[in-house]
Amino acid sequence: MTYAQADGEPDLRGLPEGFLWGVATAAFQIEGDRSGRGDSIWDALCARPGRIADGADGDVACDHVNRYLDDIALMRELGLNAYRFSVSWPRVQPGGTGSLSAAGVGFYDRLVDALLEAGIQPWLTLYHWDLPIELHHEGGWAGRDIVDRFTEYALGVHAALGDRVRHWSTINEPWCAAWLGYGSGYHAPGIADRAQASRAAHHLLLAHGRAVRTMRSAGGAAGHQFGMVLNSFPFYPARWLSREQAEFVRQHTSIMDGIQNRWWMDAMFTATYPEDVLDLLGPHLDGVVLPGDLDEIAQPLDYLGINYYSDQIMVPDPERTEEAGCYPGATSVRQDDPGPDVTTMGWAVTPHGLHDHLAGITKAYPDAPPFVVTENGAAYVDDPDDVGPDGCIEDPLRVAYLRGHVAALADAVRGGLDVRGYFVWSLLDNFEWACGFTQRFGLVRVDYDTLRRTPKRSFRVYRDLIAAHRALTTEPSRT
Repeated sequence: MTYAQADGEPDLRGLPEGFLWGVATAAFQIEGDRSGRGDSIWDALCARPGRIADGADGDVACDHVNRYLDDIALMRELGLNAYRFSVSWPRVQPGGTGSLSAAGVGFYDRLVDALLEAGIQPWLTLYHWDLPIELHHEGGWAGRDIVDRFTEYALGVHAALGDRVRHWSTINEPWCAAWLGYGSGYHAPGIADRAQASRAAHHLLLAHGRAVRTMRSAGGAAGHQFGMVLNSFPFYPARWLSREQAEFVRQHTSIMDGIQNRWWMDAMFTATYPEDVLDLLGPHLDGVVLPGDLDEIAQPLDYLGINYYSDQIMVPDPERTEEAGCYPGATSVRQDDPGPDVTTMGWAVTPHGLHDHLAGITKAYPDAPPFVVTENGAAYVDDPDDVGPDGCIEDPLRVAYLRGHVAALADAVRGGLDVRGYFVWSLLDNFEWACGFTQRFGLVRVDYDTLRRTPKRSFRVYRDLIAAHRALTTEPSRT
């Protein structure tokens, strides 16, 4: 299936007036200003030799704390009506307990005010992985106490910013926080322990539910919208497999789908955990999942954030007997060679998968809330010397990725799926976690020596897509 029109531009018909066009970032990845916050688990991981690809850290990153007005000017040039960012827990509450830091909250006060002045809705994420190191030493997400600590933090931020911020996401990509942080150890806090990962997977959901319930019942929450953000994608057999091979893959990837997708959605939308995952992880959850927990997790939500980058195309590999730390129970399959259409992260470019995955979630969870695509983007090598006549750095692969996924999204909406917005990851090149500064996702190139921002061609293309949609939805109808 192709989604482009004859001129190569996406068909935007069907996207409603007021559709959200945004970009997304995360605090640790862009803010810098290390002296203005406490330490997090990512600071600790960066200090461990060999854990970050290029030995980088987030001490300066993109220096967004000091350059946020410049970055908002870029957002305004794009024509955005929404900006998704995360609050740094150790910036606003160093140590993870007690009163909030006036200086830390002050930065977000200024950021939110400047966004609103620019006509951009702030979409706030409370947790994007930068757990205060002190809370890690007390058990982190593997311990139940974290649920109350997170709720206290959420209430504090909500009280400080809720008079201006209407959209609140609790946790970004809990699968990563649990299974990359505690299962494989690839991410902070760098622990490889299935029992701790299993407990973290439950406590992240419980913290989400309790925070939503508590914030919603707090004063000043009228008109606020609350959601969760999942990195969610399907696992498909490669198309070239025989029927028997494809069925083999489906059987052996079911547990991967359970851990990646169904664990979170079943809990939030049906107040249950999937039986196949419980059969696998049950011994680690004795005394962890308490009566009433799942009801608390299943709070009504106003939107479901989906971070989509690529499908997982799988093939049989019967000799693969070792389980990956982030996918316990998964053997005998592996990811297929993605072919030439692949990002520098090694992810296949599969725009059709965005449409198909949203349709699949809608079918499986008919009572789920509306979707917002809270992240979608691609890392490529950009040549800073390949500059067009308008000064933009040429990035044709990212342009194609962007157009393809926007077109697939519009097709999904025309087909009846309730999708309210789309956020590109990311505005800026930034610190890409364990990859350091080796992977560039930005619509804007950042020179990490000078911190100069230079728009790429994809920046202009996204700007023009947004403008085209606005023209389409505001021009008088012709009869």
